Amino acid sequence: MAHQLLAERNAVETLYRAFSEQNPDLVDTVLAPTWEDIPLAPDQGPGPAGIKPIIRMVAAAFPDVRITIHDMVQAPGKIGVRAEISGTHLGALFGIAPTGRKVSFRLHEFHTVADGLVTTTWHMEDWFGLFQQLGQFPQAG
Repeated sequence: MAHQLLAERNAVETLYRAFSEQNPDLVDTVLAPTWEDIPLAPDQGPGPAGIKPIIRMVAAAFPDVRITIHDMVQAPGKIGVRAEISGTHLGALFGIAPTGRKVSFRLHEFHTVADGLVTTTWHMEDWFGLFQQLGQFPQAG
């Protein structure tokens, strides 16, 4: 049981490291081929391949991006995470030109894990808080 819990925790932590280390291919080692990301971002494709452009977009907008995990609550096959994304806005994001501002915003996620791979992620980021820190919101399109 302890080995299972550790393997599941490592899988989730590696998903976040893919962002912090700007290494999208890390997700191939920890996401199931049929991984579901709920909700999908605009234009995000399914599975592990679908998150890679998102990781690249975040890294381009925040070259010093870091995901800091504040809490993990775990039961076999399930992990809840309270984390924070931080970085300096040095690249365009959703049409918002770089502001040079240091920002941080909250992230809450629940993951299901089977056989050491993340199978589903339900997530909620505080985009409203981020856009407030940037001083502007994306233009409606």
